[in-house]
Amino acid sequence: MTVSDQEQQKQKQATQREKNMVALSSVGAAIGLTALKLAVGLLTGSLGILAEAAHSGLDLIAALMTFFAVRFASRPADESHHYGHEKIENLSAFLEAVLLLVTALWIIYEAVRRLLYHEGHVEISIWAFVVMGISIVVDFTRSRVLLRVARKVGSQALEADALHFSTDIWSSAVVIIGLFIVLVTNALHLPAWLTQADAVAALVVSFIVIWVSVQLAKETLDALLDKAPHALILPITGHVRTLPEVLEIRRLRVRRAGNTYFIEITIAVARTLTFEQTHMVSEQVEDAVSQAVHEQAEQAEVDIVVHAEPMRSPGETIAERLYRLAESQGVHIHDIHLRAVGSHLEADVDLEVPTDLSLQEAHAQASRFEQTIVASEPQIQRVTTHLEAPETHVAVRNEVTATYPQLVDAIRQRVDEKVGRERAHDIHLYCAQDEGGQAREDLTPRICLNST
Repeated sequence: MTVSDQEQQKQKQATQREKNMVALSSVGAAIGLTALKLAVGLLTGSLGILAEAAHSGLDLIAALMTFFAVRFASRPADESHHYGHEKIENLSAFLEAVLLLVTALWIIYEAVRRLLYHEGHVEISIWAFVVMGISIVVDFTRSRVLLRVARKVGSQALEADALHFSTDIWSSAVVIIGLFIVLVTNALHLPAWLTQADAVAALVVSFIVIWVSVQLAKETLDALLDKAPHALILPITGHVRTLPEVLEIRRLRVRRAGNTYFIEITIAVARTLTFEQTHMVSEQVEDAVSQAVHEQAEQAEVDIVVHAEPMRSPGETIAERLYRLAESQGVHIHDIHLRAVGSHLEADVDLEVPTDLSLQEAHAQASRFEQTIVASEPQIQRVTTHLEAPETHVAVRNEVTATYPQLVDAIRQRVDEKVGRERAHDIHLYCAQDEGGQAREDLTPRICLNST
């Protein structure tokens, strides 16, 4: 593991500890608020406060789910979960939304009963206002902390909790207003129907909870169903299109799991590029995609797969097209010569054929290739092919340099006269073998010359 990898690992561990601590602090706050609201709600008989207690109870369940989801989502990918475990955060948020919806429906049912049948009696005390004030302060503090950490580490679960608790502030404020109206009504002997303001406040709280739950459920379902984050599509395509080697973007797929974006992109590159050049283009695409994502989500992790497909480039020469055409036909050519004769072109091509082909078979192969060239390149009206059979036999030779020292000296002297003194080195003499394995007298010299 390199130093850079170790630093990244330490940073991930520090981020995970911060996520765990803020999630755990949210659990502690939810426990305290639930107990406080429940006690005051039972003492005063306020349906609004009891609704808030139930709401805080579900907040506690949601906070616990978020805490465990954050812990388990940090597990790395394994043989059964190739994309990791970060979808646990999305599943936890969806279950939280379902619980909130069920609670809101129950509160609506109880509020409607109280409005229709005038059931229940609300005892207003200073403690009712105190507990709701404390609730607002706690919810404001933890929503700010959760949102800060969520944006820092890119956690969708923590961000959902932050949004949830920020709406709790408004719902608590609505309950305080309802309690205040009941208090004023009793003190000033106002019309009795105003005493139902507490139930109305409970209804308002319920509708707020429903609205938050629906939004949360939609976001989590989008993540669970791998809905593409469209906010990233344009930045990614914009960055990749700035690369001159990328001729087209043929496919782009983006999915999110927790704080990780999995991106698959298919690009078209010039078919004349070598494998190494194509790999370098793929790395440039990875860097461009990563930059686009981090401009939108700075702390996000990115997993990118780039698939490159060959494409005819607008700047491709005729000779390059002929080489590609030969490859597609399964033949090998070299030494292409083009001539402009009047308004058309003529081509001379050296075509390599297997040594075991007969002359007739080699001629037929050359004719087929010539026809393919004329059909693919209309400006070429005549093609002349030169057949070559590459030598694949390994010649057996004996080195006899030590046997002919005078000949070696003579060769060195002659080379010195022609190209300059001390230019020749590593002079070797070889001779062939006859059928019986005996050396023959036909010598073949091998001479290496210095470049300067």
